Amino acid sequence: MEYDDKILVEEVKKAVKVMKEGGIILYPTDTVWGIGCDATNATAVAKIYALKRREDSKSMLCLVDSMARVAQYVAEIPEIAYDLAELADKPITIIYPDAKGVAQNLIAEDGSLGMRVTSEKFSKYLCGALGKPVVSTSANISGQPAAACFPEISDEIKNGVDHIVDFRRSDREKKEPSSIIKLEKNGTFVLLRK
Repeated sequence: MEYDDKILVEEVKKAVKVMKEGGIILYPTDTVWGIGCDATNATAVAKIYALKRREDSKSMLCLVDSMARVAQYVAEIPEIAYDLAELADKPITIIYPDAKGVAQNLIAEDGSLGMRVTSEKFSKYLCGALGKPVVSTSANISGQPAAACFPEISDEIKNGVDHIVDFRRSDREKKEPSSIIKLEKNGTFVLLRK
């Protein structure tokens, strides 16, 4: 089912308002449905950890609308990151060393942060409208299977967020989580999830 741009714009406005007020949202991404918030708001990030019953030592990733946005939140983007992003045939999350400018409880113990440039229409517009990275973690309790589409999301998650985006809820296409690649400071990389 196609949505017109007017609905998309209205839903983005609602979601951005909630995130700017420190709330957490349930929203469609380029992979599975995600729980999100303003990645610079430590209190909102803590709400997501609590909802998922996840230890805050297990960092979460962020979605952004462009590589230019990535550059604002990591010390340096190794050249290989551009190649990996360009050559990927599916969504790819890249874990960068030396994150900066986001909530401290979002950054891994080694100082790294996973970021993905989304090309999916809603999440790309959402990230652009907020003007900051948006946390994106699967819409499930930690340890349970990720919901591949909206109807699979548990009531506990739906009831635990401040806003549920009314966009692509009827989409039954089962999406896969992204590939995950960790970049090291020396330019080498490790494939963590294919």
